[in-house]
Amino acid sequence: MTNWSNPAAWYDVLNPWGPSDDFYLDLVMSAGSVLDVGCGTGTLLHRARKAGHTGRLCGLDPDRAMLEQARARTDIEWVLADAASAAWDREFDLAMMASHAFQVFIDDDELRRSLRAIRAVLVDGGRFSFETRHPKARAWEGWNTSFEARNPDGEVVKVTYEVQDVTGDVVRLTEALSGRWWDRPQIEQGALRFLAPDALTAFLHEAGFVVEEQFGDWHGGPLTDTSEEIITIARRI
Repeated sequence: MTNWSNPAAWYDVLNPWGPSDDFYLDLVMSAGSVLDVGCGTGTLLHRARKAGHTGRLCGLDPDRAMLEQARARTDIEWVLADAASAAWDREFDLAMMASHAFQVFIDDDELRRSLRAIRAVLVDGGRFSFETRHPKARAWEGWNTSFEARNPDGEVVKVTYEVQDVTGDVVRLTEALSGRWWDRPQIEQGALRFLAPDALTAFLHEAGFVVEEQFGDWHGGPLTDTSEEIITIARRI
């Protein structure tokens, strides 16, 4: 039985399967060994195993509550750690960061350490796929909002997002959950970095990657100044 008083239990309700998940699932199914960096509740890897992936699947996440949800499936490796702490050496064909997880790398040093660690886990020629919101789309301008969501039992939670600060390319915000399970809103603070395409490419090259493909949408459209996403497939060199 799902413990709905745990905010992590609501993650999949608030982030239902969509085109981005189909994009990553195709990549996972074509790779023999996969590391999902920032795997959250493990939905992508769960779906891959259910779809018949027989190779190595591993999820990495620093959030213990999220991994508790992921561990419902025991035929996948789950590791509690952040990206910079990934300690494998050339063991994976594909590393990925879905759900805009790449944007949590706020400062340059954290980003460089994480990219180096991700590169190290990949075999020669291995690929790293992720997405980040295009800064020119200014997505944060629509984030001061509230809405209601229902769990599979039909019970309602109220979700409120509020942007607290925009400094340079970093946006700081809060997410609050309110419902019958809590006597006060469950508030989580976060920060996301909106890197421009040229800065993103520079960090990848410095870390030992070459950009193989980039798209502006989940249907493979070109990356342009009007794109909402920067979807990247990079290769270890």
